[in-house]
Amino acid sequence: MTPTTEEPQPSLPYGTPEAPRIAVRGEAHLEVDPEIARIGITVAARGTDRREALTDLTRRNTTALDLIKSYGDAVEHVETGTYSISPELTKHGRGERIRAYHGRVHITAELTDFTALGELTTRLADLDLTRVDGPWWDLRPDSPAHRQARQQAVHEAVQRAREYAEALGTTLAALVELADIGAENTPPYPAAPGRAMRSMSFAGATPEEAPALDLEPQRQHVHAQVNARFTMTPPQLL
Repeated sequence: MTPTTEEPQPSLPYGTPEAPRIAVRGEAHLEVDPEIARIGITVAARGTDRREALTDLTRRNTTALDLIKSYGDAVEHVETGTYSISPELTKHGRGERIRAYHGRVHITAELTDFTALGELTTRLADLDLTRVDGPWWDLRPDSPAHRQARQQAVHEAVQRAREYAEALGTTLAALVELADIGAENTPPYPAAPGRAMRSMSFAGATPEEAPALDLEPQRQHVHAQVNARFTMTPPQLL
C-alpha cells in the first residue's frame, strides 16, 4: 500500500556535496581583575552560664555588624548565616553535667572596595573571639567579562571555519548551528576560594589599632566555548 504522505527525511549531519558542512569549536580564555571580594566572619562566645553566653554572643555579633556597615557603599552585601549555641558536657562523672556553653554566629560580607577590604579584615580580626576567613575573589554573574569571552569564542569559531574553507579554495555560505556548551568555568564561592588570606582569630583587641592588611586581588580566569556549524560553497577539488 502506497502511503498518502511522504515520511520526513532525517537531516544529514555532515551536509551534502551541494552544501558541505564545517563543524568547529571556538574557545576564549580571558584574565581579568576581580570585581568583588567575600570574607567570612565567625563571632564566638563561651561561658558557664547560658544566659551570659547568649548575652556576650549578641553583643559581639552587633559590634561586628556595626563595624561592617560603617564602611557604607564599600560593602555591597552582608548577611548572617548559621547560628548555634550548644552545651559542653563534662568528660567525667555520671549524669549530664554541663561544663560550659559555646555560641557562634557566621557572617558573610561582600566588598567592592579592595582598599577598604584590608582595613576591615584587620579591624574585625581585632575584635574579641572573632575569626576572619578569606578573601574569596570573584566576578559578578552579569560581569561584562563573561559577555566578552562568549563573543570572542564566537569570533574564533567563525575565523577557524573561514580558514578551513580557504584551505579548500572556497568560502563560507551560511551559519547552520551555534551551540553554547559553557560560557565560563569560574567556580562559585566557596567551592574554590582561589588565593585566600590566612584565617585570623584573636582573643581580644590590643590597645593600639592593628595595621591594615595589604591584599593583592587575584586575577580571574574566564573561559567560554561554543560549537558552530557552517555550510560552504562546494570546493573544486580537481
